[in-house]
Amino acid sequence: MTDSTPASSTPLISAQSLCFSVGQRQILQNVSLEIEKNQILTLIGPNGAGKTTLVKLILGLLKPDSGTIKRKPNLSIGYMPQRLQLDRAMPISVKHFLALAMNAKPELIAKSLKEVGASSLLNSQIHGLSGGELQRVLLARALIQSPELLVLDEPVQGVDIN
Repeated sequence: MTDSTPASSTPLISAQSLCFSVGQRQILQNVSLEIEKNQILTLIGPNGAGKTTLVKLILGLLKPDSGTIKRKPNLSIGYMPQRLQLDRAMPISVKHFLALAMNAKPELIAKSLKEVGASSLLNSQIHGLSGGELQRVLLARALIQSPELLVLDEPVQGVDIN
């Protein structure tokens, strides 16, 4: 983990002694961290090291076997998953997909797409997007509500270097 900002008084997230297993396989053992406002935290490790599992625990998508996680009350979180599985039989445009994010208003959708350089994708079908285009749309979705905590799980997967 790398940390680029000094700590402030009240952390957005405080996790202590997290442990998580799947069957007999221990994924995380006694992991502790604090995430402060305006802090950039990077999780680095090999495939299978538990980075995504830790993110899901912090977000409350998984429950730890032991340990505690405290979140700032009413913490708003924007999350960009590593990958997204959508039923190909369900046609959905980028506009409608983004509108599902907290009932986002059209002006917020347009603003977030512009921020990530994907305004032209508004009326495109999600299933017709390239990998990099989909990543931009997922990032726009994570940014839509101006979250206090932005969590990106492998955000440049499938994105061109440019």
